[in-house]
Amino acid sequence: MLLVRDSMVREVLTVSPETTAAEALTLCREKRIRHLPVLEGGRMVGLISDRDLRASTPALGDANRAAALDKIRVGDEMAREISTADPDDPIEQAAMAMHERKIGCLPVVEGEDLVGILTTSDVMAALVRLVGAHEPGSRLEIAFPDRPGSLADVAGIVRDQGVNIVSVLSAPGEYDGGSGSVAVIRLATINPTGVVRSLEGAGFPVLWPPSTPGGPGQGL
Repeated sequence: MLLVRDSMVREVLTVSPETTAAEALTLCREKRIRHLPVLEGGRMVGLISDRDLRASTPALGDANRAAALDKIRVGDEMAREISTADPDDPIEQAAMAMHERKIGCLPVVEGEDLVGILTTSDVMAALVRLVGAHEPGSRLEIAFPDRPGSLADVAGIVRDQGVNIVSVLSAPGEYDGGSGSVAVIRLATINPTGVVRSLEGAGFPVLWPPSTPGGPGQGL
C-alpha cells in the first residue's frame, strides 16, 4: 500500500512570518520549489506559495517592485487555513483531497510536528509506481460485466497464459450496452497477443489496444 510517508519530501524548507517576500521568492527560485510552510515557534501557522508572493507585489518591470518585495512579510500574505495530510494516509486519499480543494500541496503533520510535504509532482510519481508504468510491459483495457467473479475470471485467463499482472485499476463503464466496468491491466510482457485472444475468446471485449482487421490488438 502506498502511503503519504512513502512519497512525501522529508526535508522541508520553511520560512517564518517575518521573512520578506524577496527572501521567500529567492528561496523558491534557488531550490525550485513552489510552496513554503510558515513556522512560528516550531509550530506551523501558515503556507505561502510563489504565486501568492508574486500576486502581492507589482509586476516585473515595475520600478516599485524591489521595494515592495523587501517591505512585504510572509505573514501578511500566507494562507492560514491549511489542509494537511497524515503520514499514514493512503496516497489516493491525499490525491483526492488535493484534487477536490484545487491545491498544489499538502503539508504532512504528525501531531503538531511538520514532518514532510506532499506536492502534485510527488503524487504523480506515486501513481506511476502504483500502476507499474515505469516497468517494461503492456497495457490492456478490458470491459467486463457487473457480476461477482468477473475480474477474477479475467485474472485467471491471464494466469493461464503464463503472464503476471503488474497492476489493475477499474472504474464503472459499460458492457454490451449495460452496466459493467472497465479494467486497465498492466501486464509483465511486451507481447500480449495470447492474452488478448484468450480474453476476447472468453467474451471479454479488449478496448485497448484497438483491434485491427487482421486480428486482436494493435496489429497483434
